[in-house]
Amino acid sequence: MSEGENSSAATFAATAIEGWRVETLYSDIAQAFKVKKVLHESATGKQDLAVLDTERLGRVLFLDGVVQTTEADEFVYHEMLTHVPLFAHGAAKRVLVIGGGDGGMLREIVKHKEVEKITLVEIDKGVVDFSKKHLPSLSDGAFDDERVEVAFEDGARYVSRFKRKTFDVIIVDSTDPEGPGAALFTKEFYQNCKERLGKGGILVTQNGVPFLQPDELRDTMTKFSELFEDHSAYLANVPTYYGGPMALGWGSDSARRRQVSEKVLEDRFAAADIKTRYYTPAVHKAAFALPRYIEELMPK
Repeated sequence: MSEGENSSAATFAATAIEGWRVETLYSDIAQAFKVKKVLHESATGKQDLAVLDTERLGRVLFLDGVVQTTEADEFVYHEMLTHVPLFAHGAAKRVLVIGGGDGGMLREIVKHKEVEKITLVEIDKGVVDFSKKHLPSLSDGAFDDERVEVAFEDGARYVSRFKRKTFDVIIVDSTDPEGPGAALFTKEFYQNCKERLGKGGILVTQNGVPFLQPDELRDTMTKFSELFEDHSAYLANVPTYYGGPMALGWGSDSARRRQVSEKVLEDRFAAADIKTRYYTPAVHKAAFALPRYIEELMPK
């Protein structure tokens, strides 16, 4: 965001109705949340964190003025970023999560009993500590699972120095490509992720809301097309992420992972005996059907 855009967003936030918190992601459009109570607000040293209690959405986590998750609808995002690649793979043993310090991704991954090792790389320890205290329902004890290892360092640096093909699935739970999150949208980062994947491995990424952030998806998909044999995006409808469905990037050296049949997914889902609120095998398959305006963002 430019200095002028920041100024515009700050002005709008300053003139908002008392008792409401305005998200400042865009300079020319905004959404507001009526606040029952500010539960916590502080700077961790890397990011400004706030948790607000709201009537309709429960607790809402803001990072640097931008909504990250809410208790009411977080399940959509976390289920789709975890269960789609894990059920598509079908035999993932080792999973890497970059970002995801709130623990929501871990909560869903630990439900997969076949997964033997889960590594979470989070740049800001304050996010993990903060979330455990103020948003405990997101992780729901997942940090205590014996398969989970947490490394507090820059995710881009981690995959650049970690040289083995160790992971079956890599999930990038990033903020938008600004500030510390920008390094997680570079071709070098995606290349390093690819090199960390075993045969048939899958990389999935957070790529914003294409209706309002088209360049984010277009840029990632262009880079994926240069790196992966199979590259696409799939969609999840998260109510709090304003502007339509969210795009999740997909890259793999095996087209078979994305083309797995609904029947196979149903069998894997039944065998896993996992309770979900959004994900189903039918939703999994349908999520890869892209509206025309999103198809047009994909590389030719």
